[in-house]
Amino acid sequence: MYNKKRLAKTAIALLTSILFIQAVPAHADSVHVAKEGDTFFTLSKQYGVDMNTLIKTNKDISPYNIYGGLKITIPGNENKVEAAPVQAKSQEKTVTAASLDVNTDNKVVQAWGKTFDYSKMLSVKATAYSADASENGGWGPVDYFGNPLELGTIAVDPKVIPFGTKVLVTGHTHPGLPKQAFVATALDAGSAIKGNRIDIFIPGSKQFVSSFGFQDIELYILK
Repeated sequence: MYNKKRLAKTAIALLTSILFIQAVPAHADSVHVAKEGDTFFTLSKQYGVDMNTLIKTNKDISPYNIYGGLKITIPGNENKVEAAPVQAKSQEKTVTAASLDVNTDNKVVQAWGKTFDYSKMLSVKATAYSADASENGGWGPVDYFGNPLELGTIAVDPKVIPFGTKVLVTGHTHPGLPKQAFVATALDAGSAIKGNRIDIFIPGSKQFVSSFGFQDIELYILK
């Protein structure tokens, strides 16, 4: 009888421990090893965490320079948002991203819910390049001024687009670039980039970037 009571008490204790463990949510952060094409926006949807919290947690990582193999901290469950609101926000952002409104009379262009004043529109032929040494004249992953290459860097003919000019790039297609439009700065040059040509830096392998090919795009020279 004593053994039976002892076994019963042990079983109850174990069951209580299991229920207690299941009732305690896991709040530990996790690490995501980035793959090419990842962005904070796609990761926020994948893990169901608030995008602003994700960016703040990884404040040392530029949102414009996420590349394959980069380790990104995913905040724990306490920062997760409900599935329904995440879906609603994602749909709202998609609708906003899909629209690019241009007012040629006032020289205003709207993209991603933001309004940009521009001085002129320029149609150019675009290519893309990676940080591979073979595409950077052996100088390594730096621009014309020695700054690290990052998403938002473009190579230009400075006679057509002066260095330091900010532009809104539109009409492109590539998984390594923000959809529809993004702001870039003329910080690089290349021997083959002459006239109405630009070369867009995309983080990732040479093979991944080469799929960009040649594309006809439109630039809005921002004021």
